[in-house]
Amino acid sequence: MSNTSAPASSRRWWALGLIAGAQFMVIMDTSIIGVALPQMQADLGFTPGSLSWVFNAYVVAFGGLLLLGGRLSDLLGARRIFATGWAVLLIGSVLAGVAGGVGLELAGRAVQGVGAALIAPAALTLLMMLFGGNPAELTKAIALYGAAAPAGGTAGVFLGGVITQYLSWPWVFFLNVPIALVALIATPALMPAAAPRRGSVDLLGALTVTGGLAAGVYAIVRAPEVGWASAQTLLVGLAAVLLLGVFVAIQAARREPLMRLAIFRTPNLAAANVAQLLLGAAWVPMWFFLNLYLQQVLGLSAFPSGAALLPMTSFIMLGMIVAAPRLIAAIGPKKSLVTGMSILTVGLAALSLIRSTGSFWTDVLPASLIAAAGMSLAFIPSLGIALSSARPEEGGLASGIVNTSYQIGSALGLAAMTALAAANGADRLGDPSALTNGYSTALVGAAVIAAVGAVLAAVTLRSPRPVADESADRESSTAR
Repeated sequence: MSNTSAPASSRRWWALGLIAGAQFMVIMDTSIIGVALPQMQADLGFTPGSLSWVFNAYVVAFGGLLLLGGRLSDLLGARRIFATGWAVLLIGSVLAGVAGGVGLELAGRAVQGVGAALIAPAALTLLMMLFGGNPAELTKAIALYGAAAPAGGTAGVFLGGVITQYLSWPWVFFLNVPIALVALIATPALMPAAAPRRGSVDLLGALTVTGGLAAGVYAIVRAPEVGWASAQTLLVGLAAVLLLGVFVAIQAARREPLMRLAIFRTPNLAAANVAQLLLGAAWVPMWFFLNLYLQQVLGLSAFPSGAALLPMTSFIMLGMIVAAPRLIAAIGPKKSLVTGMSILTVGLAALSLIRSTGSFWTDVLPASLIAAAGMSLAFIPSLGIALSSARPEEGGLASGIVNTSYQIGSALGLAAMTALAAANGADRLGDPSALTNGYSTALVGAAVIAAVGAVLAAVTLRSPRPVADESADRESSTAR
């Protein structure tokens, strides 16, 4: 079989394993540095304000360049961009690991984000190329791919604690190197190739959307410290709005834009992406503040705190792989999505009842499993709807948009809930009662976001017409 044909059936599932592994790594790299931050601050000289950019440099580069990654995947071929992304991620990981100062560390994290922005949309495009022709297999493949995200997030916390405690912080980055090398070797053998297509790359569009998103995240992250009405917050926020406005104007004017605006007129695509954005805005703050509650209120150290999240992660993976595909087959993707976001709302509301004198077994475990069930039932149908709504030749663009929606939702949701928590006591370290009140308020905010997502999905998503009705329409048209 030539390299230009799709892999044989027995190899497609190996290819899916590599695609899921890519999703695992991309998400793990957002969480693995959390436990290592104090050591990095001491060794590299970060200030408290600049330390957060070890996380933000990755997320902003990742979220801002996903559209460019999707466009390049469509033009140059998903397999080529997938491999290029792994090479860039490897370089960024080495830079971040060997960094001896703040500048090189942040540069390495940004390069890692660029690599992730190439990998993520190409991975989803490859998944559609491999399984798009079989709806039953596609649902199963998306479920396995989706389960890799929460696994990567929790593995990052768990491995970050182990590595930081028993090795040293640079190894949280060096861990990527052997995995990237294996991916580079396996990609040509497992992934289908597609001939490059003619077209241009909108670099100005990529710069304006990345700059706009970066400015928006920066304004929200800094606002609790400098004030929401301060000149800095207002000016940076205005710059974000202007840059994103310029991006939209560029997309409307160009013959070959980075993001064809008309794609959002595709039925269900915009609604599914709003659902993904709100899922990220609700889920990531929950995960973040749950970690803080376990460590700063319940007194767990880094390693036990990571281990405490394993039941939730196992449950969400089981839900994505086993329950979600069956529910979608039984009631359809729209009802599955609304059901999932409603259950997530209940789980987040239950988590908001945490107590300063509580325990993992009563205050965290039951509610976290409810939230995990909701996330597993909502993530798969929203992702599937977003991907299947686009035209095949725009698979990379659709993948880039849906990844961007989730990542930007995560960044903005976390920034907003952090500000809400700080205003309600989460900045009073050493005071368990105040901390719990702040974290609880943030979890209430996350529950509200999930509830809004459930309502919007119910109102805006269209249910597919029954096959029997479509057949009747075709027969009626033929008769006429």
